[in-house]
Amino acid sequence: MDIVIYGLINSVALALTALGFALVYGTSRLPNFSHGALYVVCGFITWTFLRVLKLPYVVSIGLAILITAVIGGLIYQFVLIRIRGMAISEIIASYAIGLAILEGFRWGGFKGMTYTLPVFVEGGVDLFGTPVDWHRILVVLIGAGVVAGLWFFTHYTRIGLSLRGMAQDERAALMLGIDSDVTAVVAMSFGAALAGLAAVLLLPLGNIVVEAGYNVLLLAIAVCIVGGLGSWVGAVMASFLIGFAQILTTVYWGTHFQMVVALLAIILTLILRPSGLFGRQKELEERV
Repeated sequence: MDIVIYGLINSVALALTALGFALVYGTSRLPNFSHGALYVVCGFITWTFLRVLKLPYVVSIGLAILITAVIGGLIYQFVLIRIRGMAISEIIASYAIGLAILEGFRWGGFKGMTYTLPVFVEGGVDLFGTPVDWHRILVVLIGAGVVAGLWFFTHYTRIGLSLRGMAQDERAALMLGIDSDVTAVVAMSFGAALAGLAAVLLLPLGNIVVEAGYNVLLLAIAVCIVGGLGSWVGAVMASFLIGFAQILTTVYWGTHFQMVVALLAIILTLILRPSGLFGRQKELEERV
């Protein structure tokens, strides 16, 4: 049962870290490689509001997510909009922004175990003989709520439907009057907000460190490639595959093999099924 319970927790955590990346790419075909940096930025802003400005925890979280969403929109508005459609340039530019943010934190002394966030609820409970703390249970519940809310948002709201329309057929969406750049700004803001939400949920389980940004980016890319670039439903399914694989690896080989699982998932998917489980890209044999 410990494998089942912690596999579920790890899978939901992976889904939370990858949803923002999947949403941005699925809507606007923008590979936002600053995703991990936005994750760390939101954690640091939350810590600053909470520890330095002494604001209430809930207010700190809300303001931090809002500011992170604005930063995501500004990244597109002032940088990515100029290279829209040039895939390699988009990757290089977004990764350079993320690298500058993360290494700027490191240069400013952002390292060690100084920066931590408190858990939402202290204590824990035994589930089928397996001890689980309440915060991890909240991560699962909130994560399920986020996935359900995202589905509702993209199916029953005007903004969500415009995002879906742009994702399904950009030319048809443009003919219907949907502005591609406005949609991309909205997608980047939502993606950054989702990265921030993942940060405030998961960082209390550890420390706010620069390395977390790189790890989150790698895991988000692995989940999206396995699930299929452009499919956030596929990203959720892939999160469970990789999440349980990581827990099994931890149990039988050790924690230092967790990242190896993500890298192997990327390699095997690109070899066996380049479009991913639910991707819409052409298969390898159709492109050669």
